[in-house]
Amino acid sequence: MLPALAHVDCWIFDLDNTLYPASADLFGLIDARMGQFIQNLLGVDPQEARRIQKSFFVEHGTTLNGLMATYGIEPRGFLDFVHDIEMDAIAEDRRLVKAVAQLPGRKLIFTNGEEGYARRVLARLGLGESFEAVHDIHACAYQPKPDPASYDAMCAALAVRPETALFVEDMARNLRPAKALGMTTVWVNNGSDYGGHEHHPDYIDYEIAEVGEWLEQILRTKI
Repeated sequence: MLPALAHVDCWIFDLDNTLYPASADLFGLIDARMGQFIQNLLGVDPQEARRIQKSFFVEHGTTLNGLMATYGIEPRGFLDFVHDIEMDAIAEDRRLVKAVAQLPGRKLIFTNGEEGYARRVLARLGLGESFEAVHDIHACAYQPKPDPASYDAMCAALAVRPETALFVEDMARNLRPAKALGMTTVWVNNGSDYGGHEHHPDYIDYEIAEVGEWLEQILRTKI
């Protein structure tokens, strides 16, 4: 293990565009479903739905949070609708599976999505048995990353000690609260939509392009 990471005993990963390439554009399918949901809800055209969707994402952390705050929607119906997608764009990643298995300590998923969807993605990647737990948007009481309350809830629910935890995420702004708690932070700079929004080196310890490759590199490093 890389000497600088010898203290890490809990490895926490975001899901979408982190454990699979942003180029797979799986989230693009979810994005389209979100737009359709807004069109159906508000009776607006696709362009206006897109504007609302992205403004909610920027201002509220997730489109769901914006819809709940503004229109009082029931979250489970929304999540069921937007996650009803095909997953042909992703496949088993043996390199990633092997690297995650070699990490010392606990392995967790922390996502703004919901657990059922996350489990489907992990199964497609070959990671269905690789993680101890999935902390999802329901477990965060619909307070999404980067709301600090969601990080506090995750740490409390899963008994995570931030000072010995590492968090990997494709959205740079979602690393700020993790760093404030004392976590080691890793930004997956892979071109995901809004990935570099609010990027700042003060709260990013490592910047990488791909998770599997980086894990191989740190695991091969000799002390």
